[in-house]
Amino acid sequence: MTLIIPTVHEMLPYIREKMESRITWDVFLRKSGDSMKIGFIGAGKVGFSLGKFFTAGGITVTGYFSRHRESAVEAAAFTNTKSYESLATIVKESDALFLTVPDGEIISVYEKLRTCGISGKQICHTSGALSAGEAFPRIQEYGAYGYSIHPLFPVSSKKKSWQELGDAFFCLEGDGPHLSEWKNRLTLLGVKTHIITGSDKVRYHAACAIASNLMCALAQESVELLECCGFSEKNAIQALAPLMKSNLSHIIKDGPVAALTGAAERGDTSTVKKHLDNLQSNEEKSGYISLTLKLAEMAKKKHPDRDYRALEDLLHNYQRRIRT
Repeated sequence: MTLIIPTVHEMLPYIREKMESRITWDVFLRKSGDSMKIGFIGAGKVGFSLGKFFTAGGITVTGYFSRHRESAVEAAAFTNTKSYESLATIVKESDALFLTVPDGEIISVYEKLRTCGISGKQICHTSGALSAGEAFPRIQEYGAYGYSIHPLFPVSSKKKSWQELGDAFFCLEGDGPHLSEWKNRLTLLGVKTHIITGSDKVRYHAACAIASNLMCALAQESVELLECCGFSEKNAIQALAPLMKSNLSHIIKDGPVAALTGAAERGDTSTVKKHLDNLQSNEEKSGYISLTLKLAEMAKKKHPDRDYRALEDLLHNYQRRIRT
C-alpha cells in the first residue's frame, strides 16, 4: 500500500478554508471520511447541545425524534437536520442513536428501540449515574452495542451550552469494538476523554456530585451561618464570592492539597473546637467533623513532618458524643 502525502499546493485550499472560516478540527473531520450518522431520541437541553456540538464539528447528525413533536422540529431547525415522526425511521437512517432523555426513561426507550431492529447499531446514553450495561440490558443479544458518553458539564441552556462543550471532559464506558472510536472521534473535536469500567460508574458519578451539587450545599451552609451574623443573603454571597473563587482557582491550578489553608491545615485545635461548639445542630456538627477529618488527612500530605493527632482526637471525641 502506497502512502500518498499531499503537497503544500494541494493543501492550500484546505488551509485557506480553515483560516477564512476560523474553524479548527471540524474541517479535518469532514475531510477525514468519518461516515458515522447520529440520531437523537429526545430533544431537551442535552440533545440540543450535543447535536449542535457534533454538527459544528463536522459529524453527521440525521436528526431528532421526540414524543413532543414540536421539540424535535425545533431541535432539527437549530442543528439544520431532520425531525422524525417515526422511531423506526430514525433508527433505520442512523448508525448511532443517542438517548438524551431523563435517566428514568432510558431503559423504556431502549426497549422500544429493540422492536425497530437495532442489529449493528450503537446505542448511547449521556447519564452520569447509569452504566451502559444497566441502561441497555442484553443488548448483545440484539446484535447492537451500548455505550455511556457523559459530558462532565452542567448543560443549562438548549441553545448556548453547546459553545462551551469544547471545554468539557467526556467520560466513556461500554463494551464492544467501538469504544475507542468514540474516544478518537471526541478527541478530534478537541475535548478531553477518559474511559472507565461499568463497575466504577457509581463511584464516578458520586465524585461528580460531590464536586458539583455538594458544593452548593456547602455554600448554602456558609450563607446561613452569615445570615445568623446579620448578613442578608445577597451580602453573604457577595462576601463569600472572592473567597470561593480564589480557593477554587487555586485548587484547579495546583490541586486540593496545595490549596489547603485554614485551621485544619495549621492543626489549630482551639479554633476547630470553637467552631464545633458554636454550631447548633448535630447534623451541622457531623458535616463539619467529616469534612475536617478529610482536611486533616490532606494536611498530613502537605506537611508530613507535622503531628495532627491532637486535631484528629478532638474530632473523633466530638463524633462519639454526637453518636451517643
